[in-house]
Amino acid sequence: MLFRDERWPDGTPCWVDLMAPDQRKAIAFYRALLGWEVELSGEETGNYGMATLGGRPVAGIGEIPPGQAGMPTVWTTYLAVSDVDKTVDAVASAGGQVLAAPMDVGVSGRMAIAADPTGAVFGLWQPGEHLGTQVLDAPGTQAWNEIMTRDYETAKTFYGEVFGYSFGDISAGDFRYATLDLGERPAGGIGLLPADTPPEVPANWTTYFAVADADASAAKVTELGGTVLAAPSDSPYGRTVPVVDDQGAAFRLIAPNQRSGNPEGWDA
Repeated sequence: MLFRDERWPDGTPCWVDLMAPDQRKAIAFYRALLGWEVELSGEETGNYGMATLGGRPVAGIGEIPPGQAGMPTVWTTYLAVSDVDKTVDAVASAGGQVLAAPMDVGVSGRMAIAADPTGAVFGLWQPGEHLGTQVLDAPGTQAWNEIMTRDYETAKTFYGEVFGYSFGDISAGDFRYATLDLGERPAGGIGLLPADTPPEVPANWTTYFAVADADASAAKVTELGGTVLAAPSDSPYGRTVPVVDDQGAAFRLIAPNQRSGNPEGWDA
């Protein structure tokens, strides 16, 4: 387990949070699955739940406000920025949409919600006292974030213009995928949704959470009332499984395998 106490570079997926119909039910699910402790904030911040590992923040869990019952139950990826106001201007200039204008979150930071031109929704986070996730390379931590879209080239152009990414292409055949690179460091991924993706599935940012054992964690998801969408499968980067929690939020689990080896600092 590694700890980080510095601001994340601009463009880095620095935080994820879940908005769910039933916050307490969500807390129980992820506490059992990922080992989180969750502390609720006060009413001034909507009783937002801060999930921690080793006493450090790793994710947020909130509750969909009354009167917004149609709001989807999703995990949102937040990209670190130095100036959220300038970034939303860049989003609009590049063909994206600003869904929630920049606003202060107390002394924690400043945020906005946006969508790229292909419809994938993401957050922007300008840190104040809250830097984002502070724990790496352990079960229960955010391991990877990727945007999957039906318009791969348009999305690449957008994210390159707004966040300055370069792209490490690892496409093969019908598989279209690239890493989102900041300097020489992959910060996330971008890919083309498979042709057999149901039409109701929108372009989306997906979060991968690290686990020690993908198969055991998949079984735990089912035990907790969630759904395993496909059997665990191996890749050079780990053993992954797509799942949905007991309130409909999709995410993926990833565990080290023989091909990937354990990340530096891995603590299982």
